[in-house]
This record gives sequence, C-alpha cells and structure tokens, in this order.
Amino acid sequence: MRSLNGKPACALLPSAPSFAQCHIAAGRFAGPSDKRSIFTYVLLSCNITLVKPWELLGQASSRDGTVLKLIRRSDEYIILANGKSLMSSRMHGSEEALATFACRRARMLQRPSVLIGGLGMGFTLRATLDLLPPDAMVVVAELVPAVVEWNRGPLGPLAGHPLKDPRVRVEVDDVGVILRSHRGRFDAVLLDVDNGPAAFAASNNAGLYDDHGIAAALAALRMDGVLAVWSAREDPKFGQRLRRGGFAVEVERVRGGLKKGGPRHTVFLGHKSPRG
Repeated sequence: MRSLNGKPACALLPSAPSFAQCHIAAGRFAGPSDKRSIFTYVLLSCNITLVKPWELLGQASSRDGTVLKLIRRSDEYIILANGKSLMSSRMHGSEEALATFACRRARMLQRPSVLIGGLGMGFTLRATLDLLPPDAMVVVAELVPAVVEWNRGPLGPLAGHPLKDPRVRVEVDDVGVILRSHRGRFDAVLLDVDNGPAAFAASNNAGLYDDHGIAAALAALRMDGVLAVWSAREDPKFGQRLRRGGFAVEVERVRGGLKKGGPRHTVFLGHKSPRG
C-alpha cells in the first residue's frame, strides 16, 4: 500500500478524520488504477464507520395533531412524537417490569381480565401475555390506528407478534373511555401511555392522571385489583394523588434496560382494597 515515510495516508490527517478527509488522502497517494483499493485501505486504517441512515417506515397523526413517525436503522426501531423520541426497541426493560408488577396477583387467578392502555411496540403486551394463564383476557386500548398496524407489520416480530394471541382484543379508542365504561371489570390496569403523568405526546392523555382519571381507574378495577402506571421520571405529586384517590400506593424504580442498565424509570402501583 502506498504510504509516506512508511506511514499510512491517514496518519497525515488530524485525529478522528472525516469520511471526506479520508477520501482526499486516498486521492493524494493513489494513482488512477488503484485509487479504489487505496481508498478502502485508508478508510479502514482511519477507523471510519459508515452510519446507515434512518429509514421512515410510517407516519400518522394522533387526534390532537401530534405527528408520530416510525423509523428504523438496522435492527433498531424508534417511534417519534413531534420529532422527539417516544420509545425505542432497544430500551424496554421497564415496560416488562410494569407487566411483572401489575400481574403478580392476576397471574394466579382464574380467567383474569387485564386492560393495557397504550400498545407501543408491543413489549408490555408480550410480557403480560407471558405471565397470564391461557384463560386470561387482555384488552389493549390504542388511540392511534397506525400504531396497531405497525405492530401487525414491521414491529410485530420484535415482541413475537403478541397481537396474534387469541387472548388479546384491541380497542382503537381512548383508554379513558374504556375505563369509564367498564366498572368493576379488570383485575389489573396498566397505563403505558406517553411519558406517564408528564404526558408530553398527547395533551388529551393528561386526563388519565388527574383526579378524575384516577377515580375512573379505581372504579374499573375489581376489589384487590392493581393500577400500574409507567413513568419516565419520578413524580411524588402523582403518588399523592393516587393515595388521595383511594389507592394503597407502592413505587418501584427500575432501569430502562434492566440488566443492561439504561435510564431510570418509575412504576406506580395503586392497590384497590377495602382499606384504601
């Protein structure tokens, strides 16, 4: 390979050279016949990694006008809400923990009934199904029809196609509507909507976490049922609202990637019991 004073061409470049700089270096030390091979050598010796661009797989709008986009790069999928990352296929440990906490009691029941608010990429649903018995019923409320279609399409394999499970019924509707219309119906309610009580992606979802939303969740649960709420951050005021609304409250802190680390998330657990 061509070099200058025994050094590779990229040694003449500053640290962390760009792709373009390596191309220039290759051109300086290669003749017309071997420019391509020299460029390949310089590219490798400069430790340049070619980054594959993001691919847009789908776009939709929620009822309040929030623009959702599904993008992919290699084996990673991300859903964006107005350009901000809402969820990633590489970070779902806390969603699985949400299901584990919520279903500790329901998994031991006969014909348990569970409501999941927010389909996301299907990881919460998959974890819930893996915990529950064959006679369970799981209702998934998803506000955006395109998210359901994405889970039946490109997102399906990520969580093992949970929508194909016969225990699952999908309702394309506001989970708040389902809570208010099904009193005493569920053994567990899991809310995995937006960033939790912060609700940045859809302002309409803020009503799930105020006093009225908490009252609706309490009424929709059977006695000894559990409300489990995923949150991207700690929110002591929300815990106080749950207690004020009649729940016995636990707070669990988990990592987004569980054993793999990741950001710290919070799971609120509200237990409906005669003691409150």
